[in-house]
Amino acid sequence: MPDYSTLRTAEFSRDKIKTYWLIQPTIILCITIVGIPLVPFVLLITWLVIDKYLDRLSCELTTRTVEVRKGLLNRVESTVPLEKITDVQYYQGPIMRLLDLEGFRVETAGQSAGNTGYLVNMIGIKDTRGFRQAVLAQRDKLASGDESRPPAAQSPGAPSPDSGGQLAALREIGDTLRRIEDKLTPGA
Repeated sequence: MPDYSTLRTAEFSRDKIKTYWLIQPTIILCITIVGIPLVPFVLLITWLVIDKYLDRLSCELTTRTVEVRKGLLNRVESTVPLEKITDVQYYQGPIMRLLDLEGFRVETAGQSAGNTGYLVNMIGIKDTRGFRQAVLAQRDKLASGDESRPPAAQSPGAPSPDSGGQLAALREIGDTLRRIEDKLTPGA
């Protein structure tokens, strides 16, 4: 994997994230009424693992990607190419507003319209709006061609795009397909 320069590293509001992750399940369990006896167990488990989870949480903007690492039992490392990013969302739910927390989601090309499983979904980045703007600015910079692209990897013997060899290769492929079609056509 190429090594790109890091432009910005996200910092997280650890105390606010802890509070959010303790309050949110408590409210949900209390609303269900049946879950009220589970509240102490959920709070204890959350309290025990939250610091370890936050230690493994990181998000970086590089010259060409957004890189995310998170997870405790199931560790996830995602690298999202900036040219694939279609939208970067800033969001804030009612509990998040109460705690002055903000969320950050990255939507990419190729995701279905009904898919809510974002490749990057982070809560508690300090200056979320600034991080979002930095991602969008770098994406736009790449799209406008301000930054030179790394050379595309070519297999040995592949035609060079500048030599006109691609057109010859396409013609050869077309001729081969016609010969195959002629052999498959009955009465040929």
